[in-house]
Amino acid sequence: MELTRRDALLALAGSGLVASAAVAEEALAGRDATLSASDTDTILALAEVLYPSSVDVTAEFVETYVLGRQAVDEAYVAGLSEALDVIRTTSRQETGRAFASLEESLRDDVLRRTGADRAHAAPDGTVAQRVRYFVVDELLYALYVTPKGAGLIGTENPKGYPGGTEIYQQPPSDE
Repeated sequence: MELTRRDALLALAGSGLVASAAVAEEALAGRDATLSASDTDTILALAEVLYPSSVDVTAEFVETYVLGRQAVDEAYVAGLSEALDVIRTTSRQETGRAFASLEESLRDDVLRRTGADRAHAAPDGTVAQRVRYFVVDELLYALYVTPKGAGLIGTENPKGYPGGTEIYQQPPSDE
């Protein structure tokens, strides 16, 4: 399953960020991307660790979602970039290599070494809490609020997504 720009727009709209979805679309059309190539590569590498193997995330998905989030919260991109720097620095210290060049199992180890797997998300908290907030939780939220991602966990019609009247006109299942 490939996540595209359209999926990112649906994620933003499903989050109640409809205006930010429009802003993200305009920014992408004008190529006002706020993510560096290194940031995009790192996020894509992180998605390979955090997302199920059946999900293929694209750069357009990441860029559109981040631009949409930035439209609502300008400090978001700064926090995200700082958290990504922590991950890249940890990777260099622990492996001597760039995070995006690591095998998936090593990426998982590096992410765990930041402490994000044990931290509670907090945008103004410790380094581990900020990595958890800006990277881990945000990537997972972006996936599971899309109709495709929600289908992975059995909620094909997530809150805020208009799935059509057919779903409401069916009798309850016997399960």
